[in-house]
Amino acid sequence: MSVSPFHLAWFLQGSSIQAWGANWTGNISEEWMSAGMFVDLARNIERSGFDYLLLEDSIYVGQNWQNKRDIFLKNGMSVPRQEPTVVATLMAAATSRLGIVPTLSTFAYHPYLTARIVGTLDQVSDGRAGWNMVTGSSDFSGQNFGLDRLPEHDTRYEMAAEYIEIVTKLWDSWDPGAIVADRQSGVLIDPEKVHTIDYKGQYYASRGPLNSGPAPQGRPVIAQAGGSAKGRAIAARYADTIVAHPKGVEAMKTYRAEITTHMKAFGRDPSSCKVLFMAYPIVADTEREARERADQRAVWAANNLERCMAQIGWTTNLDFSTHDWDAPVGELTTNGHQSSLYNFIRKAGGTTLREAVIAFSSMGGSVDLVGTPDSVAAQMGEIMEEVGGDGFLIALPNVSRKSVAEITDGLVPALQQRGLVRTQYSHAQFRDNLLAF
Repeated sequence: MSVSPFHLAWFLQGSSIQAWGANWTGNISEEWMSAGMFVDLARNIERSGFDYLLLEDSIYVGQNWQNKRDIFLKNGMSVPRQEPTVVATLMAAATSRLGIVPTLSTFAYHPYLTARIVGTLDQVSDGRAGWNMVTGSSDFSGQNFGLDRLPEHDTRYEMAAEYIEIVTKLWDSWDPGAIVADRQSGVLIDPEKVHTIDYKGQYYASRGPLNSGPAPQGRPVIAQAGGSAKGRAIAARYADTIVAHPKGVEAMKTYRAEITTHMKAFGRDPSSCKVLFMAYPIVADTEREARERADQRAVWAANNLERCMAQIGWTTNLDFSTHDWDAPVGELTTNGHQSSLYNFIRKAGGTTLREAVIAFSSMGGSVDLVGTPDSVAAQMGEIMEEVGGDGFLIALPNVSRKSVAEITDGLVPALQQRGLVRTQYSHAQFRDNLLAF
């Protein structure tokens, strides 16, 4: 039976100190400012044929435990974090085929600025830039930009639709061939091929045109994590690649089917958007070693319960320090990451908060991938065959040169030998490689 190849991408959880206190992290706490490890990561996954590297980001210091920053600062939890577009530029300079996708949030960057930054990254990378569109989820981040709180969840996505319209119209404000560079006539740019956009919506406005010039891809690639109902609809309407995190094969199939239905309703070809499912592979020399490492996740979570609760609170915009750890989780609501909270409550069932946090913190990605490189490669192939999705987005909780090598020099060759992922790039630009299969 011939197996269709699928795509691989890497989800880097913030460009800052990684895996503080974990083994095999070298001198990351002293060397992180140079971004050397992140540049090495980009080179290594390009060598392995990954489609892109997505730089996740947040623009605040967590305060979702006892209403203090202490636990986040002492343990280096999502802090410090560097400006992702700067690190993305270093990564682009160190690679030649890998797509580079920084996160820019709609409340922190004006749409004109996002269009200009990502368009410029596309230029300096010869057509390999993307933009991970997020609306933000924490009032703490909004307060850093003069807001008392972020708008309501669904309103943020209504605003995001306008925002994306402006960004894409600005990228389109330069027609193909606008730069004529005619030395005979002395004309550099054809004025008839550069346009204002004159967009005025309910939330955003921009005159245009974009002064930074055309992007090599025309429109850089748009990535979006469509988790909530509003998020899935926005992703299906605008995204070129979607970060998906449903739990279990059946949920993955349902998610993929829903995105397909949405895309068709928007008049889009479903094959033009690649849905990649989050994965946290644990690979080792033997099945037993891999399973032991997987089982250690629950042990670590039980021994570091406050940190786990704070991290889940950081994601969901909740402070669990005021909750009874030994009472059932019950109903919870948030103006933050609704899909993350939904997954947490769904996993909890009728268990206590303590039990739910340990179980949730021990989970892999959409599916557990544990074993030797060959057995994990086989699992990934079977899952993609059943789900009909487009690939996996690798996210490791402890990023080090060792953990990266386990993927790039262990798992990926096993995938390549099975014909499941590419062995070389067929195109120079990001979107072309994304649409190659």
